[in-house]
Amino acid sequence: MTCSLKLAIETDVKEAMRNKEKDKLTTLRLAMAAFKQKEVDERVILTDEQVLQILEKMIKQRRESIRQFEQGNRKDLAEKEQLEINILSTYLPQPFSSEALNLIIQEVITEVLQTGASGPQLMGQVMAKLKPKIQGRADMNQVSASVKTLLST
Repeated sequence: MTCSLKLAIETDVKEAMRNKEKDKLTTLRLAMAAFKQKEVDERVILTDEQVLQILEKMIKQRRESIRQFEQGNRKDLAEKEQLEINILSTYLPQPFSSEALNLIIQEVITEVLQTGASGPQLMGQVMAKLKPKIQGRADMNQVSASVKTLLST
C-alpha cells in the first residue's frame, strides 16, 4: 500500500528545491529523514496514519522548543520553530470543530461505558478508542483534558 501523504511530501521537497524555498526544503527534509528512520528501524513501509503520527510528534517537539526559546528570550529561534510548525501543519487533516470533537468524545464514552469499564481503566479505554478516530485532527492533550472533564461529571 502506498502512502499518499509521504508521496505528497516527497513531491513538495522537489518543488521546494526548484523554487529555492530554503526553509520549506529544510523542514520537509527533516520530516523525510524521520520517515526513513522509522522505516529502517522497524523494517516497515509507512502508512498515512504512521506519517501523521510522526508529523504530530515533530510539531509537538517544536511547540516545546518555542516555549523554551521564549523563556530564554530567543524570539528569533522561536519564530523559526513556528515557521516549521506552519509548514508541517499543512500536511495534517483539517482539525475538528470543538462541537464535532465533543460529539465524538461523547459517543466513545457512551460506547466504553456499555462495556462496564470504570475508574482509571475507563479513561485509558476511551483514549485508545478515540486516538484512531481523531488522529491528526485534534490536540491529544486537549482531548485528554476534555475526556477527564466529561468523565468526572
